[in-house]
Amino acid sequence: MPHPAITKDNVAVITGGASGIGLAAAKAFARAGMKLCVVDVDQTRLAEASTKLSSVTDAANVMTSVTDVSKPESVAELERAVRARFGGTDILMNNAGIQPGSTLFGEPDNWQRVIGVNMWGIINGSRIFAPGMIARGTAGLIVNTGSKQGITTPPGDPAYNVSKAGVKAFTEALQHELRNTRDCRITAHLLIPGFVFTGLTAKGRTEKPAGAWTPEQTVDFMLARLEAGDFYILCPDNDVPRELDEKRMLWAAGDIVENRPPLSRWHPDYAEAFKRFVEGT
Repeated sequence: MPHPAITKDNVAVITGGASGIGLAAAKAFARAGMKLCVVDVDQTRLAEASTKLSSVTDAANVMTSVTDVSKPESVAELERAVRARFGGTDILMNNAGIQPGSTLFGEPDNWQRVIGVNMWGIINGSRIFAPGMIARGTAGLIVNTGSKQGITTPPGDPAYNVSKAGVKAFTEALQHELRNTRDCRITAHLLIPGFVFTGLTAKGRTEKPAGAWTPEQTVDFMLARLEAGDFYILCPDNDVPRELDEKRMLWAAGDIVENRPPLSRWHPDYAEAFKRFVEGT
């Protein structure tokens, strides 16, 4: 049985929904008979997404919105528009994200943009939509797209890591708040994709690398884990099984417990120790 929020005539709002994981989720919700609001910053991509969704659902069940999720006033306008069109929201998938790359002492505008979309977009969406979703009194979902980089924080893209670490902390706090809210039937969940072949990760490639999952595989996994009630939806891919993800995350936490240097996994003095830890020797 699918999650009770994923049912005919319920309403799903998906940010970053014009491509990749967001569009795959929109198609899955449409196949379940749901009404959709697909959100993106690019009108052309939204038009293309609408065309693709037309093979799955009736046009009357789909609305699109050009929304800058980093701006609370834009998200508030989106929430009002969804309420006016469909009566409210049952599933909110805060999926919009960017990864242009960053350096620690690079341009501050780049940092502001990454954190604005990736972290504030999720905070804005959750804070603005959740009260109305709770008031509906029915089962609902808030799914926030995080990243393994927000947990293991590898060197190379600090702005992205900071934004996704914030998403993890915020979503944990959100779920704690929801489960302690009287008569609340909304739950929050953290989607942690593996390597997924999308426009964000393609980097000029036109064919899916063997190690990557498709967006559809990721959404299928997400739906199965939502049905199981998981909060942390930790996705494998064709290169990295869950066991290896778990060991990388445990090692990262161990930097604090063992008082190792930060990011010791990439420190030459700890290379052999990390290798032994992964191998279990």
